[in-house]
Amino acid sequence: MSEPVRTAEVIAVGSELLGSTRVDTNSLFLSDCLASLGIELRAKTVVGDSRREVADHFRRALDRVDLVIFTGGLGPTDDDVTREAVADVLGIGLIEQPAIIERLRERFARRGLQMPDVNRKQALLLDGGQILENPNGTAPGQMFARGRQLVLLFPGPPRELKPMMQTVMTTVLASRVSRERLFRRTLFVVGRGESHVEEVAQPIYSTWLNASPPIETTILAAPGQVELHLVLRSADAVEANRILDAARDRLVAAFAGDVFSTDGRSMEEIVGALLAERSLTIAAAESCTGGLMMSRLTDVPGSSAYVVGGAVVYSNELKTSLAGVARDLIAAHGAVSEPVAVALAEGIKSRTGASIGVGITGIAGPTGGTPAKPVGTTCIAVIAPDGAAQVRTFALFGTRGMVKFWASQYAMNMVRRLLVSADAAR
Repeated sequence: MSEPVRTAEVIAVGSELLGSTRVDTNSLFLSDCLASLGIELRAKTVVGDSRREVADHFRRALDRVDLVIFTGGLGPTDDDVTREAVADVLGIGLIEQPAIIERLRERFARRGLQMPDVNRKQALLLDGGQILENPNGTAPGQMFARGRQLVLLFPGPPRELKPMMQTVMTTVLASRVSRERLFRRTLFVVGRGESHVEEVAQPIYSTWLNASPPIETTILAAPGQVELHLVLRSADAVEANRILDAARDRLVAAFAGDVFSTDGRSMEEIVGALLAERSLTIAAAESCTGGLMMSRLTDVPGSSAYVVGGAVVYSNELKTSLAGVARDLIAAHGAVSEPVAVALAEGIKSRTGASIGVGITGIAGPTGGTPAKPVGTTCIAVIAPDGAAQVRTFALFGTRGMVKFWASQYAMNMVRRLLVSADAAR
């Protein structure tokens, strides 16, 4: 086998992808395909229907990766320029393939149509290239080998590209990759900002960079959490998994309980699993989150086993009538206060019979804040099965939607910590 393919770049061609109505989803699919073969995706690019621009991006890709994959630009119209741009850079011609023209004519004839002459463009093959059959469309794909490098041209529609890529994976690429594969671990951290996560993680992951094999670490801020992604390349699956498990465990210990997921599951999935394992149920009285916590929990299949229900108690009147919060308590402390949050949690727990009650009240903004209680002030209470109460006030930032999401995330995290600490206390 020649030098194996280790790195790749995806170039999505289509001016429509540069607007706000179309999204390049093909690159996400291709990322997974490449990772499964141990091929590192170095870059993803979207470029408009410009022959010069496509050629420029292709030229740069050839300088840095082993495999270049094009999606789109293989249709019959003048703005389909991928074939021509690739030929320009490679310094080769395009040769019309009579067999492809005949297949296109037959395809149109089966639908009672005559093939437009413009479709002949789809029969132009890179000189020295190879056709990749497309059973689901009129545009065949192409493959061209340039020394150790490989160029793949796929049509843009996902229903055409996906089966073609799967075929290429099991044939052409399977014979051109090494025994090495990419192994991964992901940790989700809640309750810490990106810089605080970096402060804890950097002294640890910096020691892995010069190890053999090295572990690459990426920190990513995401809604409601910070993610740590660990990647290791190895031909030895057993040893790779042992190294990554040890690295993961070291980080989990360093974050002292703030890592809520190490297997890619969301907060709602983690909390749901903890409740189900313990045969416990949950209900929530939500004000500023408008039912978002219950919505997220019930997004998980099987959540009827542990979600009893809840109430959206946006007005003070409903805080009293649905969750039993005393009017004088609201008058004395304000709707956004720890005593009211505790009363909401106790009331919904009592009225629904749930094992755990949650109360959430806050100021989502952008108006409604005061100097004493600015926008983002959120009080969350959790009542344990034995009636013990935990309550915290959070200062949340961002848009109204962000405040609501963070509040639901912190509420579920309080439930998670309650359940985990109860296990530790046994």
